[in-house]
Amino acid sequence: MWIMAGSLYPRTSRDLMDYRETDALVMDYSDSNPAQSRSLTVTNTDDESLLNAMIDGMGTHGAQHDLNGYMHSFEQSDHHYEDANDYTGASNVMDTLEDLSLEFGKYDDFHTIDWLRDIARDRMHHRQVVKKRQGGLWRRLKGAHDAWSGWVCVLLVGLAAGTCAGIVDIGTSWMSDLKEGVCLDAFWFNREQCCWSGSSNNETSLSEETDCGQWHSWSRMFGVEGDGTGSYFIAYSMYILWAVFFAMVAALLVRMFAPYACGSGVPEIKTILSGFIIRGYLGKWTLLIKSLGMMLTVASGLSLGYEAPFVHVACCCGNIFSYLFPKYSRNEAKKREILSAAAAAGVSVAFGTPIGGVLFSLEEVSYYFPLKTLWRSFFCALVAAFILRSIKPFGNDYLVMFSIDYNEPWTLLELIPFILIGALGGLFGVFFIKYNIKWCKFRKTSRLGKFPMFEVLGLVLITSLLSYPNHYTRMNSSELIRLLVSRCGPEDNSELCDYNRNSDLSEPYKWSALAGEGVGSAVWKLTLALLFKMIITIFTIGTKIPAGLFIPSMAIGSIIGRLVGIGMEQLVVNNVDSVFFSKICESQDKCIITPGLYAMVGAAAALGGVTRMTISLVVIMFELTGGLEYIVPMMVAVMTSKWVGDAFNRDSIYDAHITLNGYPYLDHKEEFTHTTIAADVMRPRRNDPPLAVITQNSCTVEEAENLLRNTEHNGFPVVVSRESQYLVGFVLRRDLNLAIANACKTSDGVVSNSIIYLTEQVSCDPNGPAPLKLRKILDLAPVTITDQTPMEIVVEMFRKLGIRQTLVTHKGCLLGIITKKDVLRHIAQLRNQDPESILFN
Repeated sequence: MWIMAGSLYPRTSRDLMDYRETDALVMDYSDSNPAQSRSLTVTNTDDESLLNAMIDGMGTHGAQHDLNGYMHSFEQSDHHYEDANDYTGASNVMDTLEDLSLEFGKYDDFHTIDWLRDIARDRMHHRQVVKKRQGGLWRRLKGAHDAWSGWVCVLLVGLAAGTCAGIVDIGTSWMSDLKEGVCLDAFWFNREQCCWSGSSNNETSLSEETDCGQWHSWSRMFGVEGDGTGSYFIAYSMYILWAVFFAMVAALLVRMFAPYACGSGVPEIKTILSGFIIRGYLGKWTLLIKSLGMMLTVASGLSLGYEAPFVHVACCCGNIFSYLFPKYSRNEAKKREILSAAAAAGVSVAFGTPIGGVLFSLEEVSYYFPLKTLWRSFFCALVAAFILRSIKPFGNDYLVMFSIDYNEPWTLLELIPFILIGALGGLFGVFFIKYNIKWCKFRKTSRLGKFPMFEVLGLVLITSLLSYPNHYTRMNSSELIRLLVSRCGPEDNSELCDYNRNSDLSEPYKWSALAGEGVGSAVWKLTLALLFKMIITIFTIGTKIPAGLFIPSMAIGSIIGRLVGIGMEQLVVNNVDSVFFSKICESQDKCIITPGLYAMVGAAAALGGVTRMTISLVVIMFELTGGLEYIVPMMVAVMTSKWVGDAFNRDSIYDAHITLNGYPYLDHKEEFTHTTIAADVMRPRRNDPPLAVITQNSCTVEEAENLLRNTEHNGFPVVVSRESQYLVGFVLRRDLNLAIANACKTSDGVVSNSIIYLTEQVSCDPNGPAPLKLRKILDLAPVTITDQTPMEIVVEMFRKLGIRQTLVTHKGCLLGIITKKDVLRHIAQLRNQDPESILFN
């Protein structure tokens, strides 16, 4: 019998050989005496060298016949064993699982995938396809279809994501305006569309609501004209009623039809892309309810956004379309390549930033990102952005949400306030993460978590009651950001643009000026809006409704930046003669400070403080605004924000929620610096029951069924005997369960005392029950380590190889097992955290 640590063993009739390529492949082979096992290291992992090394190593052990038999059988077009006797030695017993179902090798809910196994299956599948291309036109077409299936899949995902984004944005705009009034001529128009549908420009002015004859405010609908108390009271009441209605409908849809549609979905997407299985999280009902819920919650006026949930929506599209292609539907590792591309498309349509979306997928959410996934992610994001541009949901000729129309220069002196804004953004991120996690923990442990509908009701009532009186909290967060990053022009008559400008200058709106009373009033309102949004967002994120934090964080940051920008502007204008501002001012009345730029930098700093993104965030902000000249200020602010945030806590809001929910996620960005060894972590430990194992040729069906019934382990090591404990291989719980159930239904003579054989040699007793041969489900090459292996190496194996578990041996004898959950619990314990908080479900 031979055993290889990178695997050449039959699992199913469709997958007779798993071939794992590594930099150095270690092969162990043994004969009937396990004590005489040997090892061989191969540094060249091409097929021919590998097979030659295996044959040379097996030599006198008689394994060359087995290897040739496997290779000969694999070359058969139907992928079945050519002759059962070739694989059972002198026995006449046919393998009980001659035709394994496609159910074998799949994963249960709340389990992690085996990256090595799935990637090896894909490589073998590719070799099969290449070999079949030589067999005629039809097989060549099938091979071509297999080659382009990945591109076709991401094309469909991009089309679906762009369409969903356009519909959601248009629906959100209509619902948001519905809180203020309705277009009687065409009720499906929002206010802007309604007013521009008038017959003359005089009737379609958007400067004042009363100037638009087609749009009817709710006070006007109730017969109350003017701006008196009655009109204000009706508008206030209808605003609250519509907000409550939208939020409650969203909460009800999530609770009744798709519980997974709540939140932003980014922590779960990160966990899924790391190899975790959450059935239903990317399903069609989740897609539908998430899309509807996003429109309803944003329109309700709650302090949240739909940009981050677009990542979840796009990944739902990716999961659904992957089932059209067997190459991805039957391979969880390959499916995650599609999901990585879908995540890029989600950010692309959320902001209109295709390149930023690709970098976001690479930097923030993806766990396995090969080069071909980079290309496909770029293509998927490009298609999604093109579809979004065709729909024009932003109501202009730009792809981005916050396009700026100025390019005023900035000076090196302004790096000081930019650094200050970055530090404030980092501090905001620390504050937000700390208290949001505290509130979420309280929600989980108190009675409040049992009544999510009442929590949403109370939250929307408080938000709508307090936000309506302040113009800056009443408006949509995206509109607020667009207002704050813009530059004042001749057509602007808002409070933020109330400056005492010198009309004698040739370009009076280009230069900074002394602030008027309106700016002072706006500063106070923005300060109150800042405090309100900082507090209410803490309680909003984490509720059982679709909710993202990109836009709320950017809105808070843009307020901070605009306030700092106004302060810097007035400081310069009032001290024109100072030597410090000589580079900013050309003359007495010609100083250039752009508060909108400060708002833009503040938005990037706050979002960076919450998410700890760097490169992708800068690119997103550049694409979002089109401000190519302002990349350096944004880079400075984002890096400062990250440094300040990491000084207090290195976890982003997504990592904090992953830890809070106990998801089995191993962050590859963290370093393991402790000196523990595998024996300190493996199970069973002292005073624990012995490890559940299966013997290779003495375990009965009844014993196996009792083992499955009384344990919840993901799989079981296979040993020679309970006395020797020499390791033979590993069998998955799901495969064993399905194999026994299938054999009992289809095979005659299999009873409870039938012996299960996981070996080639089968002993036949004419007077005894029929044996059950299940060697096909046995993994002959499980990943193993010794008990003295440093945990630093073990952690890197779990991170970079994506293994589910590793077996711990000592001189060939099985000692224990280490699972991903054990590693996570060990890391939590070393951090003085509760190790029992790491849960798979």
